[in-house]
Amino acid sequence: MGKIIKVSNLKKTLRYLKKNGIRQAYYAMMERVKTEATDDYTYEPLSNLELMEQIEEGKRFHTKFSVLVPTFETKEVYLRAMIESVLDQTYGNFELILADASATDVVEQVVKGYTDPRIIYKRLKVNAGISANTNQALMYATGDYAGLLDHDDVLTPDALYEMACCIDAYEKQDIQLQLLYSNEDKCDGAQSRYYEVNKKPKFNIDLILSNNYICHFMVMKRQLMQELGFRSVCDGAQDYDILLRAVSVMLGKDKQRAKKLELPIAHIDKVLYHWRCHDQSTAENPASKQYAYDAGKRAVEDFLRARGWRGSVSHLRHLGFYRVDYQPDILSNRPDTAVVGGKLIDRHNKITGGIYTASGEPLYKGLHREYSGYMHRAVLQQEAEMIDVRCMKISGAAEAVLEELIGLPYLKHPGTGRFDWRDCLNEGVDYLELSRKFCEKIRNMGYRIVWDPNMIEKVE
Repeated sequence: MGKIIKVSNLKKTLRYLKKNGIRQAYYAMMERVKTEATDDYTYEPLSNLELMEQIEEGKRFHTKFSVLVPTFETKEVYLRAMIESVLDQTYGNFELILADASATDVVEQVVKGYTDPRIIYKRLKVNAGISANTNQALMYATGDYAGLLDHDDVLTPDALYEMACCIDAYEKQDIQLQLLYSNEDKCDGAQSRYYEVNKKPKFNIDLILSNNYICHFMVMKRQLMQELGFRSVCDGAQDYDILLRAVSVMLGKDKQRAKKLELPIAHIDKVLYHWRCHDQSTAENPASKQYAYDAGKRAVEDFLRARGWRGSVSHLRHLGFYRVDYQPDILSNRPDTAVVGGKLIDRHNKITGGIYTASGEPLYKGLHREYSGYMHRAVLQQEAEMIDVRCMKISGAAEAVLEELIGLPYLKHPGTGRFDWRDCLNEGVDYLELSRKFCEKIRNMGYRIVWDPNMIEKVE
């Protein structure tokens, strides 16, 4: 048991206990131990042959990347690892821009040892904060896309190649991507162990309002990033803030209804970024940067305000995760959304359904209702491809669709305001097939479907 319950876990549990109480801390501890006991992730580096093939293949791409790195008294071992991870890229059309706000010359002396002309070093006169420092690096960017890299993290050798390859594939479809992101994992200080891989979904607007799951590695159209700039008011969550403002730009100025559900954003389903964990890093000790989570909350609030969506934002039990409560509810508040669904719970307090893939695969089936699931996503609001008609509220536009499918008038439950499925549906109805047909029609009409884990329906 000592091998499973690590000191870092005990520290996290004590912090969690103080913030959320005994009951929630117990479930959080149990879930974390169970998750780590079954974590069999290993990072598999590419072979030399694969790396050489990428070098040759990459010669046909034209995209130039600007990799932005604000530095501050960075330890030499981490700084060298970061720089060399960029220089070792199989795709070589890049510039590495270092904006150094250190009071000492520790960073400058290391950088002087590198002669690669793609490294651009700028010594800042003052340390004006992470956003202002990043803006300084951004001023010198000349690439087609700009990417953000922390000074003590590292890229995988294929990171820029995969980005360039994806951009090229979309350009062949006459689509100009504005933002791309990849999966990531964590590594220890010595970069000898890799763990907690973050396998991310495709872009999900309600999930990004719940948590910055995009995080690393993210690249954005350089012109868009320069137009937006980083805001000091969101220092600590400046990446999250600029991402949300970029999404708002992509949604367009029409606040009544987004014309397209899909945005020019691409997810690369590969680990391209190693997030280093050491004593002072946010990855190892989330509580070390409480101000960053407050800044993240502010960024979400500003997004809602910019879109004209009236709602309040609150911190969830886990740091860096948020909930939006709309006024008076999401359907009357957001014209892009026609359906909101919840989760189904059995008598053992386990999830039996509620949110599914488009083909009907349940996302969180079997998870205890007190557990938060992989990357805490089971407790986060998120856009869904399909929800269960047995736990949902719908707008007027969706009511006509449902009535056509069931051949009966739409009825609301007098107590909850949800679809009164027990009175409207026959016992022999195939709930999942009805849910699939209904949700498919709604999405084809251009509306979003949102899953809210706080909506619960008990079923046998």
